[in-house]
Amino acid sequence: MSNMRTVVLGTVSNQGIPNVSYAPFVIDEAKNIYIFVSKVSIHTSNLQANGKASVMLIEDEAKSKQIFARKRLTYSCHGTVVEKNNPEWEYIANQFDQRFGNIIYIFRNLPDFEIFKFTPYEGLFVMDFGAAYQINADDLNHLVHITGQGDGEIEK
Repeated sequence: MSNMRTVVLGTVSNQGIPNVSYAPFVIDEAKNIYIFVSKVSIHTSNLQANGKASVMLIEDEAKSKQIFARKRLTYSCHGTVVEKNNPEWEYIANQFDQRFGNIIYIFRNLPDFEIFKFTPYEGLFVMDFGAAYQINADDLNHLVHITGQGDGEIEK
């Protein structure tokens, strides 16, 4: 999944209206995910309103052996704006520049583009049928195999 360049992004308005979109991303060592997006998009409005997000990286359909069991990583996250006057903003903008090229130079200079940081607090990693893992909230590198009878219960 390290070659993926976009995340599927789920957000919700304060009125409970869901929205699904996507965005190119970069990720840091702590597994925080960053997107560079326009303020006029629905997902940005939702994030500014409440910061609730779900992000998913999913295997390309064309590369999947079984369409019903595509590899995927989903995180529940809290999203916050990285302010332009914060040194983190410049560092992350440079990461976007290295990964996506000249388009980022344009985004840097547009007043309606901003960087959001998603901090995961739980997740799910699915590798195949019977190979699903809950991601520990305290340690995003710790996976707990999900087993059971399809009732949603997690057995260790």
